[in-house]
Amino acid sequence: MDHCTAVAFSSAYRPSTTDHGTPKRQSVHGASAAALLALALLAPAMVGAQPKSALSAYPERPIRLIVPFAPGGSTDAAARIIGQKLTELWGQQVLIDNRPGATGIVGSELVARANPDGYTILFGTIGSHSVNVSLFMLSYDPVKDFEPITMTAAVGNVLVVNSKSSIRSVKELIAAAKQKPGEPTFGSSGIGGAPHLTGEFFALQTGTKLTHIPYKGGGPAMADLVAGNLTMSFASMTSALPFIKDGRLRPLAVSSRARSALLPEVPTMIEAGLPDFEVRDWQGLLAPRGTPKPVIDKLAAGVIGLLKQPDTVERFGVLGMDIIASTPDEFRKALGAEIVRWAKVVKEANIRAD
Repeated sequence: MDHCTAVAFSSAYRPSTTDHGTPKRQSVHGASAAALLALALLAPAMVGAQPKSALSAYPERPIRLIVPFAPGGSTDAAARIIGQKLTELWGQQVLIDNRPGATGIVGSELVARANPDGYTILFGTIGSHSVNVSLFMLSYDPVKDFEPITMTAAVGNVLVVNSKSSIRSVKELIAAAKQKPGEPTFGSSGIGGAPHLTGEFFALQTGTKLTHIPYKGGGPAMADLVAGNLTMSFASMTSALPFIKDGRLRPLAVSSRARSALLPEVPTMIEAGLPDFEVRDWQGLLAPRGTPKPVIDKLAAGVIGLLKQPDTVERFGVLGMDIIASTPDEFRKALGAEIVRWAKVVKEANIRAD
């Protein structure tokens, strides 16, 4: 109880006296009014103290981190690094819960409908959170139904061809595609994912026509490209790097703004002659709408701090990822811009979910 409240409380219950100093008799209504006044003055302090105490103790039990994709990919690997680090930081286990299905919709919907208490959060991606809204009828809004925490990192895609291909540059690829419209094929991990959208964006930027071949994951797409059944792929760095290193795939360019530290000799798309070409396959943490701001802020501070640790930067670097570690507000603005950008690509390229 603060000083002002204490004074009001004592005043409300100080009995009035007669001219001789003896207490006057109060009516029932007068006593009730005094009691109500005291309670009214105390109520704000009591209400304010309880949530503050509860929030300062967060987290008090394990946190469930929903990954809307199967185990084994770069998204799952990044989530596990963050989960391990948060467990060490707060002493509460962060459980990785893989909920694959419908290009990320199953897991995203689960979080959108979860209790907004900070104990169920989503590890979203460019595909699950920026693109699906333009391809599918969703039961949730990717902006209004979530509270952004931080955009954690991004991985550039790399344009690769079979090492036996005669194509050795982006310029040669564009020329070949224009010579035989629709004949060049590119494989991806599925409709709406970053490899797919990067390929469609490339076709729009270069005025070429490519044929998209979707697979159930990046692994099968890489296998078919290595086998010579595809012309190219705008693959994730994580999927393509082993095949580049052993000489079975040839990298032509990366989609990031700067060259990759893992492939420093490979030019960016911008350097290859496409000045407006930049695609980052981002990942980030989001909570259900209505999650208290102090919880969002604590999550953001914890994750941003661990992302900047040298060993985390190194581990993400091995996955081909560049740390972003944005604030919640920065993430919200970036998410809105990404949705608008890819809606335009989906419309212009006439991409359909089926």
